[in-house]
Amino acid sequence: MYGLKDLFNRDLNSDYSLYNGSGTSPQPKRFKRSFVSKKTILRLFIASIVVFSVVMLLSSSHSRHSSIAPKELVEQETVDPRLLSKHCDNPSNGKPLVQYVLMLDAGSTGSRIHVYKFNYCKSRPELEDEVFEQIKPGLSHFDSDAIGAAKSLDYLMEIALLNVPPSLRTCTPVSVKATAGLRLLGEEKSTQILKEVRNRLVTKYPFPLAKEKDPVAVMEGRDEGVFAWITVNYLLGVLGNNGTKSAGTFDLGGGSAQIVFEPSFDSNGDTSSNHFLSESSASSSQVNDFKHKFSYNKIDYKLYQHSYLGYGLMSAREKMIKKIVEDHSESGKSEVSHPCFPPAFNKIVKSHKDESSIKVVGTKVNKSPLKSAPEVEGEGEGTTGSFEQCLSVAKSILKTSDTCHIKPCSFSGVYQPDFSETFETNPFYIFSYFYDRTDPFKLGSEFKLKDIRNLAQKVCSHDTTLFTSPEEIKELESEKHYCLDLAYMYGLLKYGINIDDNRALKTTRKINDAETGWCLGAALSLISEGGYCSA
Repeated sequence: MYGLKDLFNRDLNSDYSLYNGSGTSPQPKRFKRSFVSKKTILRLFIASIVVFSVVMLLSSSHSRHSSIAPKELVEQETVDPRLLSKHCDNPSNGKPLVQYVLMLDAGSTGSRIHVYKFNYCKSRPELEDEVFEQIKPGLSHFDSDAIGAAKSLDYLMEIALLNVPPSLRTCTPVSVKATAGLRLLGEEKSTQILKEVRNRLVTKYPFPLAKEKDPVAVMEGRDEGVFAWITVNYLLGVLGNNGTKSAGTFDLGGGSAQIVFEPSFDSNGDTSSNHFLSESSASSSQVNDFKHKFSYNKIDYKLYQHSYLGYGLMSAREKMIKKIVEDHSESGKSEVSHPCFPPAFNKIVKSHKDESSIKVVGTKVNKSPLKSAPEVEGEGEGTTGSFEQCLSVAKSILKTSDTCHIKPCSFSGVYQPDFSETFETNPFYIFSYFYDRTDPFKLGSEFKLKDIRNLAQKVCSHDTTLFTSPEEIKELESEKHYCLDLAYMYGLLKYGINIDDNRALKTTRKINDAETGWCLGAALSLISEGGYCSA
């Protein structure tokens, strides 16, 4: 096939010559040259049109691919899914489609962040997603190093920056609530730490402080318990639904424990109900500290709540070890052996009497067969097993014999409506350390109180051959306080708040993929009191 150049040369260089001739007369030669020139021009014109059309077609195609398709692709890629809801496209009237909340839990053993994403597909906020991260140690570990304590939260705030879209950061509130660990540190040190935390949040990060009385503060124990109750009942779908039984909660933290439930009283009324329900009697004024009233979705709730500061698991450990040392200090020995601990345990403790160092060690493995667990604890029947001895220490720190000024009482003389009478059939959730200490031994999400006792008796034998699971044996070897912890937990539930051995208990870390605990309840309370992102 000829190219354009070949075609051009062929037509202009045919086998004739103006000078040499080819057997034809000059007139026909001139005619032939004239004819060829016209044909060449026509061919060139047609070829030019074809080339021009091809070029324009290719140019048009390239233009469409380079300007239209990529533009559409860019528009699709720039839609940040974090700005959208999986449940609806349009929010409730006057509400933003999504609202993020940052809740920082400055606990006694570590700090945690919850990045909550709510949608407003309905008039009330719906939890759509949660990002959770934690670090150790807690703020109280830094003691007088307030700046170091504040900087320790940087990792958690980076998690917030990664998960909250840039356009919503300036309307995403952050709240820091410290719990028992910081309370126990003392007012001066805790105040300085919180001041530095607040300053770092304001100067380093784009998130506004929450619109509440004190967005960076030590949280009151009563609020901690109530927020946990709100969390659980919200996740169960009970909160705001008439005709449903609310769940009770018992949150065992490191430094404190909070119990909250909605007691119900029969129509006849008794002394307990008169105290709790009355608004005018002399005794009711003393009970007001234990009551919490609020409304949700036009339903009124009247809750019993109390926070036991110093009775979280870590605080209870210290109390029990101190009690063990005190009971043996009269002997003058520098070493104390106790069945609460396994053989490999040893810890140096300062005597509170003379500041001398006492070494606390464990006892030998108890190879005697385990007795079948009685339905009612038989401490008065001469049982001297490791569990019973450890339980005796737990009961002593609960101060169950303290004077009860307003009856009935739980422990340490604290008023509490009778649990078995006023909360007999409602679900009761125990979590935090209750979950952490029972889950490794496969007690499940629902069990009876006596199952904790049976587990404690088995653990307190300090005989790992009783456990067949390698994971359980590894757990016991890595944490040498299991007997002490389980004995305390059982004593707290049985003799502290007076739960029957056959009472069903529920425990979990998550409900519907959301963490239990007080943080979600606090976040819900926060956004219900003030708007942040605009519609």
